[in-house]
Amino acid sequence: MKHPLLPHPILTPMLAIVWLLLANSIAPGHLLLGLILGWAIPLFTLRFWPERVHIHRPMTLLRFLGVVMYDILVANIAVAALILGGSRTVKPAFVKVPLDLRSDLAISLLANTVSLTPGTVSAWLSPDRTRLIVHGLKVENPAALVAEIKCRYEAPLKEIFEPC
Repeated sequence: MKHPLLPHPILTPMLAIVWLLLANSIAPGHLLLGLILGWAIPLFTLRFWPERVHIHRPMTLLRFLGVVMYDILVANIAVAALILGGSRTVKPAFVKVPLDLRSDLAISLLANTVSLTPGTVSAWLSPDRTRLIVHGLKVENPAALVAEIKCRYEAPLKEIFEPC
């Protein structure tokens, strides 16, 4: 089976950027190594990808990335304040998030996005892939947390990866 030279053209620069962020340097050597890793990782993991990734709305993807980065920043500050404020303000809870997503990639990205945001973590995905159990560190209103996850993360992922 013949593999294309660049199997995931969007993933390659993203991996290179992640490498540069991890290395905390834009030196030519790190830039070159990031590009090599960004090319090699998708090439050598091609057989593990069950389906070809199709991005139906690239501008929604960029907006989604901005929202996630903003939420990570705000959540870091909120969790730091929660920790410094003492444990009496912590109200942990598990919530069930009903999923409208059907794509394995979109569900995986939703679960990872929730886990990347400080204060929440994806705990379990139902076998039929219709519910995601999320643990929140400070859950005042479980329905509000579910609505926020569905509105801020699930809806854009559905637009990006699942055709209408």
